Amino acid sequence: MNRRTFIQGLAGAATGKRVALTFDDVAWRGIPGRWQAGADAALRAALPGQAALFVTGMNVDNAQGASILRAWSKAGHILGNHTWDHVGYASASISPEQFQAGILRCDDLLRSYEGFQRLFRFPQLKEGQTVERRDAMRMWMHEHGYRNGYVTIDASDWYYDARLRQRLQREPEFDVTRFRRPYLDHILDRAQYYDSLARRAVGHGIPHTLLLHYNLINSLFLGDLVAELRQQDWRVIDAGEAFADPVFRREPAIAPAGESLVWALAKETGRFDGELHYPGEDDVYEKPLLDRLGL
Repeated sequence: MNRRTFIQGLAGAATGKRVALTFDDVAWRGIPGRWQAGADAALRAALPGQAALFVTGMNVDNAQGASILRAWSKAGHILGNHTWDHVGYASASISPEQFQAGILRCDDLLRSYEGFQRLFRFPQLKEGQTVERRDAMRMWMHEHGYRNGYVTIDASDWYYDARLRQRLQREPEFDVTRFRRPYLDHILDRAQYYDSLARRAVGHGIPHTLLLHYNLINSLFLGDLVAELRQQDWRVIDAGEAFADPVFRREPAIAPAGESLVWALAKETGRFDGELHYPGEDDVYEKPLLDRLGL
């Protein structure tokens, strides 16, 4: 630890702003060819401590996927379950039993890795449109030793990444660094918003889990994001430390269930209905900005 990192850590401790980095999907095939080979090493190199990787089984049921999981597990990161096929629970066309079967199939793939923990993250953060579907999953998770791998800071890095990849398809020589500042500003803005909301809804600061994805834009700019979080007095903590906090045992009594845990706890109070748009974060909120920037 150098002097600058030490001072940044003190600042984070003083403000109480703590955040762990979590990544969804492991959709390595979606990373364009010229960046694909180096993306995993770039992501891991930018991590300042233990992260959590929520794995979609079908993405890693191959030699490259196994290599990625071994590398993350060996480095001490948490491997969590994100279903086999990323089919969402919001649709009434999938029964709880079908959805649970997809979790167990992913569990079978992950259980041989030392980093695997029974943390489950719902695709699109949707936990059930009705009380009955919500409670069916909560009971099943308790019975199978799973905890909810909640997001507290929801964000749309996936949309910024999709726009970047679309631009590269049209213009292979496009300057990817044009996305750097808008991407960083978006994540930093969402981090500040959900930290403020947590303090108002819960009554105090909490250790946050930031939603990111295993994708091109994070392989390019994750190191910059970590640096800027620290500059804004955030302390980047281990994912295990965050998930150990009692707030992650909460089960907000709302339906439809899901979104950020902070969003759901705020919704449960009934005091923030005019502020909480639904869904919590989506492309519709970011599209006008990226359109104006010509991205």
